[in-house]
Amino acid sequence: MTQKNIRIIPQLHIKGNNVVKPVQTDALRVVGNPQELAYRYYQEGADEILYMDIVASLYQRNLDFSLIKSVTQDIFIPVTVGGGIRTLQDIHNALHSGADKICINTYAIHEPLFIEKAVKEFGSQCIVLAIDAKKQQSGKWEAYTDGGREPSGKDVITWIKEALDLGAGEIYISSIDRDGTRKGYDLDLIKAITSFARVPVVGHGGAGDLESILAAVSEGQLDAVSSSSIFHFQDFTIVQVKEYLHENNINVRLV
Repeated sequence: MTQKNIRIIPQLHIKGNNVVKPVQTDALRVVGNPQELAYRYYQEGADEILYMDIVASLYQRNLDFSLIKSVTQDIFIPVTVGGGIRTLQDIHNALHSGADKICINTYAIHEPLFIEKAVKEFGSQCIVLAIDAKKQQSGKWEAYTDGGREPSGKDVITWIKEALDLGAGEIYISSIDRDGTRKGYDLDLIKAITSFARVPVVGHGGAGDLESILAAVSEGQLDAVSSSSIFHFQDFTIVQVKEYLHENNINVRLV
């Protein structure tokens, strides 16, 4: 049986009209224009783009659908959009603006049955459960809402299992502890999820070098790796990441 290709997914953290880079949800730094960065990553061979408005839920406002449209109109790879999704109409508007998949975090935690409604309306392949995870003293992970700022009281593993039963078609897991630190992905967290998840799992938070990405795929068994810092600040190109993984016997879509 042919092995699946591992997807490389640059992430755009959106605040206002800019792409920013948070470190553990704070220390925001403006890094560029979303249209220009998305197009650059598309040209470099990204498999998807992850577009996350990191303050929409916090401020209880809708996504900027015109901005999404301007980002997606010139790129021809899947775009996953998240941030502030609270209604089926929000999902419809995002898809109509060029999104292919929708990430839901905060509202899904407050209203879990929304996942089931969204899946029934748009299909499981369209609905991605996004989780900002923070490790607790107990050794377990808690899911955070509002751009990783508010503790939810929900255990990450328990919540993922509940969401999968409701029909979520993909898991996007971001480690708050590792995000922006370049210390490597939280492999314990990733392995705890991939050990049971029957849907694709995308990991984010902590990519610092090529070895850390390889570990997330080979040890963590991720289906896709997402990163922002190493691409925004051009530590590595998408081509370099893919070539390194290919050299280490990982299937990727080579440019």
